[in-house]
Amino acid sequence: MNEAVAALRAGQLVAAATETLFGLLADARRPEALDALFSLKPRGSDKGVPLLLPARNAWEQLVSEVPPLAARLADAFWPGPLSIALPARAGVDARLCVDDTLAVRLPGPSPAAELARLSGLVLTATSANPPGVPALSSAAQVRAAFEHALAERKLLVVDGIAPGGPPSTLVVVRGASLRVVRQGAISAQEVERLAQG
Repeated sequence: MNEAVAALRAGQLVAAATETLFGLLADARRPEALDALFSLKPRGSDKGVPLLLPARNAWEQLVSEVPPLAARLADAFWPGPLSIALPARAGVDARLCVDDTLAVRLPGPSPAAELARLSGLVLTATSANPPGVPALSSAAQVRAAFEHALAERKLLVVDGIAPGGPPSTLVVVRGASLRVVRQGAISAQEVERLAQG
Protein backbone atom coordinates (compact mmCIF):
# COMPACT_ATOMS: atom_id res chain seq x y z
CA MET A 1 0.00 0.00 0.00
CA ASN A 2 2.80 2.43 0.82
CA GLU A 3 4.27 2.02 -2.67
CA ALA A 4 0.87 2.65 -4.25
CA VAL A 5 0.25 5.76 -2.12
CA ALA A 6 3.67 7.14 -3.10
CA ALA A 7 2.95 6.45 -6.76
CA LEU A 8 -0.39 8.29 -6.61
CA ARG A 9 1.17 11.26 -4.86
CA ALA A 10 3.82 11.35 -7.60
CA GLY A 11 1.15 11.59 -10.29
CA GLN A 12 1.40 7.98 -11.42
CA LEU A 13 -1.37 5.49 -12.22
CA VAL A 14 -2.44 2.65 -9.92
CA ALA A 15 -4.95 -0.13 -10.54
CA ALA A 16 -6.73 -1.45 -7.45
CA ALA A 17 -9.93 -3.21 -6.46
CA THR A 18 -12.94 -1.08 -5.59
CA GLU A 19 -15.94 -2.52 -3.78
CA THR A 20 -17.12 -3.90 -7.16
CA LEU A 21 -14.43 -4.09 -9.88
CA PHE A 22 -10.83 -3.01 -10.51
CA GLY A 23 -10.40 0.71 -11.14
CA LEU A 24 -7.68 2.90 -12.62
CA LEU A 25 -6.71 5.40 -9.94
CA ALA A 26 -5.00 8.74 -10.54
CA ASP A 27 -4.83 12.06 -8.72
CA ALA A 28 -7.86 13.82 -10.22
CA ARG A 29 -6.39 17.26 -9.51
CA ARG A 30 -3.13 16.73 -11.43
CA PRO A 31 -3.41 17.38 -15.18
CA GLU A 32 -0.34 15.25 -15.90
CA ALA A 33 -1.86 12.31 -14.01
CA LEU A 34 -5.03 12.66 -16.10
CA ASP A 35 -2.91 12.89 -19.26
CA ALA A 36 -1.37 9.54 -18.32
CA LEU A 37 -4.80 8.06 -17.57
CA PHE A 38 -6.31 9.09 -20.90
CA SER A 39 -3.21 7.92 -22.74
CA LEU A 40 -3.69 4.47 -21.20
CA LYS A 41 -7.49 4.44 -21.55
CA PRO A 42 -8.91 6.98 -24.03
CA ARG A 43 -12.41 8.25 -23.26
CA GLY A 44 -14.99 9.87 -25.50
CA SER A 45 -16.07 13.40 -24.62
CA ASP A 46 -19.51 11.99 -23.81
CA LYS A 47 -18.07 9.94 -20.94
CA GLY A 48 -16.92 11.46 -17.70
CA VAL A 49 -14.72 9.83 -15.09
CA PRO A 50 -16.20 8.97 -11.68
CA LEU A 51 -14.14 10.02 -8.67
CA LEU A 52 -13.47 8.52 -5.25
CA LEU A 53 -13.40 10.83 -2.25
CA PRO A 54 -10.85 10.35 0.55
CA ALA A 55 -13.47 11.73 2.97
CA ARG A 56 -16.92 13.20 2.57
CA ASN A 57 -15.76 16.75 3.33
CA ALA A 58 -13.77 16.77 0.06
CA TRP A 59 -17.06 16.77 -1.87
CA GLU A 60 -17.82 20.48 -1.49
CA GLN A 61 -14.45 21.40 -3.02
CA LEU A 62 -15.40 19.69 -6.30
CA VAL A 63 -19.00 20.73 -6.95
CA SER A 64 -20.80 24.05 -7.04
CA GLU A 65 -23.21 22.98 -4.29
CA VAL A 66 -24.56 19.89 -2.55
CA PRO A 67 -28.37 20.18 -2.56
CA PRO A 68 -30.38 18.52 0.23
CA LEU A 69 -31.44 15.62 -2.04
CA ALA A 70 -27.80 14.76 -2.84
CA ALA A 71 -26.86 14.98 0.84
CA ARG A 72 -29.74 12.65 1.72
CA LEU A 73 -28.59 10.09 -0.85
CA ALA A 74 -25.03 10.27 0.49
CA ASP A 75 -26.30 9.80 4.06
CA ALA A 76 -28.14 6.67 2.98
CA PHE A 77 -25.69 4.99 0.61
CA TRP A 78 -22.16 6.18 1.44
CA PRO A 79 -19.69 4.67 1.90
CA GLY A 80 -20.80 2.50 -1.00
CA PRO A 81 -21.34 2.09 -4.74
CA LEU A 82 -23.52 5.13 -5.48
CA SER A 83 -21.95 7.80 -7.70
CA ILE A 84 -23.72 11.16 -7.44
CA ALA A 85 -23.24 13.64 -10.29
CA LEU A 86 -23.62 17.34 -9.50
CA PRO A 87 -22.61 20.53 -11.34
CA ALA A 88 -18.82 20.79 -11.16
CA ARG A 89 -17.07 23.67 -9.44
CA ALA A 90 -15.09 26.03 -11.68
CA GLY A 91 -11.54 24.79 -12.14
CA VAL A 92 -12.35 21.07 -12.21
CA ASP A 93 -10.74 19.44 -15.25
CA ALA A 94 -13.43 19.30 -17.95
CA ARG A 95 -12.22 15.85 -19.03
CA LEU A 96 -13.74 14.44 -15.85
CA CYS A 97 -17.18 15.89 -16.52
CA VAL A 98 -20.25 15.21 -18.65
CA ASP A 99 -22.52 18.18 -19.36
CA ASP A 100 -20.62 20.11 -16.68
CA THR A 101 -21.50 17.53 -14.01
CA LEU A 102 -18.99 15.57 -11.94
CA ALA A 103 -19.77 12.13 -10.50
CA VAL A 104 -18.25 11.25 -7.11
CA ARG A 105 -18.70 8.71 -4.37
CA LEU A 106 -17.29 7.85 -0.97
CA PRO A 107 -16.21 4.26 -1.68
CA GLY A 108 -17.07 1.26 0.42
CA PRO A 109 -14.39 -0.90 2.08
CA SER A 110 -11.79 -1.85 -0.54
CA PRO A 111 -8.13 -1.32 -1.43
CA ALA A 112 -9.13 1.67 -3.58
CA ALA A 113 -10.96 3.27 -0.65
CA GLU A 114 -7.94 2.70 1.56
CA LEU A 115 -5.65 4.33 -1.03
CA ALA A 116 -7.91 7.38 -1.24
CA ARG A 117 -7.96 7.67 2.54
CA LEU A 118 -4.22 7.13 3.05
CA SER A 119 -3.18 9.45 0.23
CA GLY A 120 -5.76 12.12 1.03
CA LEU A 121 -6.31 12.48 -2.72
CA VAL A 122 -9.46 12.60 -4.81
CA LEU A 123 -8.90 9.67 -7.18
CA THR A 124 -10.28 8.68 -10.54
CA ALA A 125 -12.17 5.39 -10.58
CA THR A 126 -12.72 4.51 -14.22
CA SER A 127 -12.83 0.74 -14.70
CA ALA A 128 -9.43 -0.88 -15.25
CA ASN A 129 -9.99 -2.33 -18.71
CA PRO A 130 -9.06 -1.31 -22.24
CA PRO A 131 -11.90 0.23 -24.31
CA GLY A 132 -14.24 -2.45 -25.60
CA VAL A 133 -13.08 -5.05 -23.06
CA PRO A 134 -15.40 -6.16 -20.22
CA ALA A 135 -14.60 -4.82 -16.74
CA LEU A 136 -11.94 -6.80 -14.86
CA SER A 137 -12.03 -8.14 -11.32
CA SER A 138 -8.52 -9.44 -10.57
CA ALA A 139 -4.99 -8.11 -10.52
CA ALA A 140 -3.93 -10.91 -12.87
CA GLN A 141 -6.51 -9.86 -15.46
CA VAL A 142 -5.45 -6.21 -15.22
CA ARG A 143 -1.77 -7.11 -15.61
CA ALA A 144 -2.57 -9.15 -18.72
CA ALA A 145 -4.69 -6.36 -20.21
CA PHE A 146 -2.10 -3.64 -19.61
CA GLU A 147 1.09 -5.64 -20.08
CA HIS A 148 2.68 -2.88 -22.16
CA ALA A 149 2.03 -0.23 -19.48
CA LEU A 150 3.56 -2.43 -16.80
CA ALA A 151 6.63 -3.07 -18.95
CA GLU A 152 7.04 0.68 -19.40
CA ARG A 153 6.45 1.31 -15.66
CA LYS A 154 3.39 3.45 -16.42
CA LEU A 155 1.07 1.50 -14.13
CA LEU A 156 1.28 -0.10 -10.69
CA VAL A 157 -1.19 -2.91 -9.97
CA VAL A 158 -2.21 -3.67 -6.38
CA ASP A 159 -2.64 -7.39 -5.79
CA GLY A 160 -6.10 -8.69 -5.04
CA ILE A 161 -9.47 -9.74 -6.36
CA ALA A 162 -12.53 -7.49 -6.49
CA PRO A 163 -15.93 -8.93 -5.54
CA GLY A 164 -17.24 -8.39 -9.08
CA GLY A 165 -20.85 -7.71 -9.88
CA PRO A 166 -22.33 -4.54 -11.36
CA PRO A 167 -20.50 -1.20 -11.15
CA SER A 168 -21.66 1.69 -9.01
CA THR A 169 -25.10 3.10 -9.65
CA LEU A 170 -24.88 6.58 -11.21
CA VAL A 171 -27.42 9.32 -10.57
CA VAL A 172 -27.55 12.96 -11.65
CA VAL A 173 -29.03 15.42 -9.17
CA ARG A 174 -30.19 18.87 -10.26
CA GLY A 175 -31.69 20.73 -7.33
CA ALA A 176 -34.59 18.60 -6.13
CA SER A 177 -34.74 16.37 -9.23
CA LEU A 178 -32.98 13.05 -9.72
CA ARG A 179 -32.23 10.95 -12.79
CA VAL A 180 -30.78 7.43 -12.68
CA VAL A 181 -28.23 7.27 -15.50
CA ARG A 182 -26.90 3.78 -14.79
CA GLN A 183 -28.37 1.16 -12.51
CA GLY A 184 -25.60 -0.80 -10.85
CA ALA A 185 -24.92 -2.27 -7.44
CA ILE A 186 -27.76 -0.24 -5.86
CA SER A 187 -31.16 -0.60 -7.51
CA ALA A 188 -32.87 2.39 -9.11
CA GLN A 189 -35.93 1.61 -6.98
CA GLU A 190 -33.96 1.98 -3.76
CA VAL A 191 -32.56 5.32 -4.86
CA GLU A 192 -35.87 6.67 -6.14
CA ARG A 193 -37.75 5.54 -3.02
CA LEU A 194 -35.32 7.47 -0.81
CA ALA A 195 -35.45 10.50 -3.10
CA GLN A 196 -39.23 10.63 -2.78
CA GLY A 197 -39.22 10.04 0.98
